[in-house]
Amino acid sequence: MALSLAIITHNEEENIIRLLDSLTDIVDEIVIVDSFSTDNTKEICTKQYPQVRFFEKKFNGYGEQKNHALNLCSHEWVLFLDADEVPDVDLKRSIQEVVSSANPVFNVYKVRYNNHLGIHLIRFGGWGSVFRERLFRKQYVRYSDDKVHEFLITGQKAGILEGKLDHYTYKSIQHHVTKINKYSDMMAEKMFEKGKKINRFKIIASPLFEFIKVFIFKLGFLDGFPGFYIAKTMSYYTFLKYIKLYEKIRLAEIEKKYGKIL
Repeated sequence: MALSLAIITHNEEENIIRLLDSLTDIVDEIVIVDSFSTDNTKEICTKQYPQVRFFEKKFNGYGEQKNHALNLCSHEWVLFLDADEVPDVDLKRSIQEVVSSANPVFNVYKVRYNNHLGIHLIRFGGWGSVFRERLFRKQYVRYSDDKVHEFLITGQKAGILEGKLDHYTYKSIQHHVTKINKYSDMMAEKMFEKGKKINRFKIIASPLFEFIKVFIFKLGFLDGFPGFYIAKTMSYYTFLKYIKLYEKIRLAEIEKKYGKIL
């Protein structure tokens, strides 16, 4: 049975070659939906990989973008990965076994992650026990419409594949902080649209609780200084998403009371 690889991209020239090179021998088509990259992502994908079907679409959120890519896949089985994810040998073999099977046990499969922060493999702090659905028959799934922190919607019980997916999360602190700022913007917008309320106590206390949860209760301290860094930055992300939500709510209240602010 044939297999589609689906990826959404934006400025992934530093990651995409590693991913595509790792999978061209087991996939039958590669569907890439790009949100108008300004680097060499398009040139790399379209000129070096004949299996690639390359599409461009304005980015309105991760859920919408992923569903668009899913709809473009030609084959029943879809492997949906991010550009910074790479399957190991055992995972590739497991994928092939499922797709080639006449009667696979499940229609949806999860994979286990190896999360890397720079040169460090992170084993604790909630990063070392991550499983996500990555291989599925597309007729049984869709993604939620959330702008960020989207999730797979399915009524199917998921199996677990052998092997692991190496996730190279952030290439530098600058890259990481840029992503934190982007994701906190999107998360604040998502909460605002859903009518979520926030108060000053939660803005102050939640980042502290997040740090304690990640570093102490989820054993992030066992990863040493990288574990401390992750706990601090997750605390910072929590602070940013709530303070940005607070700002949106206050501005909306002022606009409602006094009219639109120029």
